[in-house]
Amino acid sequence: MITTLTPNPSFDRTLLVDQLERGEVIRASQVRVECSGKGVNVARALSRNGHSARAVIPANADDAEAFVASLAAEGTGARTVPIRGTIRACFTLVEPDGTTTQINEPGPEVSASEAEDLVSAAVAAAADSDWLIASGSLPPGAPTDLYARLATALPDADRKLVVDTSGAALDALIGTPCAMVKPNLAELAGVIGRDLGTLSDVIDAADKLRRGGWRSVLVSMGRRGAVLLAEDVCYGMAPTIEVRNTVGAGDALLAGFLSAGGRGDVALAEGLAWARAAVQSADTLAQAVTDGDRRAVQVTADPAQDWRAGALA
Repeated sequence: MITTLTPNPSFDRTLLVDQLERGEVIRASQVRVECSGKGVNVARALSRNGHSARAVIPANADDAEAFVASLAAEGTGARTVPIRGTIRACFTLVEPDGTTTQINEPGPEVSASEAEDLVSAAVAAAADSDWLIASGSLPPGAPTDLYARLATALPDADRKLVVDTSGAALDALIGTPCAMVKPNLAELAGVIGRDLGTLSDVIDAADKLRRGGWRSVLVSMGRRGAVLLAEDVCYGMAPTIEVRNTVGAGDALLAGFLSAGGRGDVALAEGLAWARAAVQSADTLAQAVTDGDRRAVQVTADPAQDWRAGALA
C-alpha cells in the first residue's frame, strides 16, 4: 500500500484549445473534469497500473462525497479530513503542440486545528503503508512547515516519507530527515539559490541537500529526464515524439519510481516510463504504462560517463 497526502487538492478542468490568444474569445474543443492535486495524481496513477493506493485530502462534506466516489470508481482509496472551505478549481489549457497553460486557484483557508488534523490523519493512514507521499502546494492558512511537522510526527519518516513541494514549504524542509524529496529543476535551483546550468550542477546541488538529511533526492527535469541522488548517482531519459500534456508528468514519475521499490536505476527507469506515458495523455491522469514506454527509457548508473558534465541546453 502507498498512501498520499494532498493538503491542497483540486477539481481539474482540462480544456483543449486550437490556440491561446490573449484578449480573444477562445472556445474549447474538449473539456475534461477530474479530481486531482499532486498526491491524488500519484495515487490515481498507481491504481491505474495495478498498485494499491489511497489518498488523504481535506474536504468539506459535499466535496468529500464527490472525491471519494470518483476515486473509488478508479480503485483508489480515500480518507478525508473535514474542513469548512471548498476545494479549489484548477484550469489547464492545452494547445495542439502540447503547450500547456495553467491557472490555479489558491485553495480554501485552512485553520491551525484543521492543519493539525490533516497531519494526524496522514500519519495514521500511513501505518500500514510502504510509503507516505506528501505532495503539492499548501492551502492558505496552513503553516509553511507543515511537511516538516509531518516528518517529525511520522516515526519512520527517514525510511517512509517522500515529499514533493516547492517554495517556502520546500525551504522549511531543509535539514529535516525524510526518505526522499522530489524537486523539479526550477525548484532545486530555487532552494539552492543559484542557477543550475549543467547536470554536474544538478548533482552537486542535490547531493548537498541529501547530506543535510534527505536520504535521496529525485530531480525531474522535463524533456531532459531525471537524476536520482542516493548512495549512487543515476541519470535517465525517456524520449517521446508525442507530447500532449505535461501536467502530471512529475507525479507519474514519482508513482512509477515508488511502484518499483523507490531505489536505484531500475526504479528510476520505471518512473521515467510512467512519465513518458503521462505526457502522451491529454488528461491529468496518465494512460497505463506500456512495454513501449519502458523500451524507450535510457538510464545510466556510471558516474564516469560524460553526461555528468553535460549542459542543460
